[in-house]
Amino acid sequence: MPNLKSAKKRMRQNVVRHDRNIQVRTRIKTARRSMMEALEAKDAEAGEAALKSYSSVLDKAAKAGVIKKNTAIRRKTNAANGLRKIA
Repeated sequence: MPNLKSAKKRMRQNVVRHDRNIQVRTRIKTARRSMMEALEAKDAEAGEAALKSYSSVLDKAAKAGVIKKNTAIRRKTNAANGLRKIA
């Protein structure tokens, strides 16, 4: 347990950030799952909507620092390439 006041505050901040990061990662996984389902069903219209949602979630996660910027870019590119194959 921390003894200093600043260390106690840092622990509280870490708990809040940890919970927020878990929520963001869950959103990423959910958006990716819907994207993959649209690709497996070869549904181009649903894929377009899923890609838009997935891209938005990735951009927000990168902005919040949950994932790195290049990771978000790579994942968006791979999803777009998958959609391009079925369209």
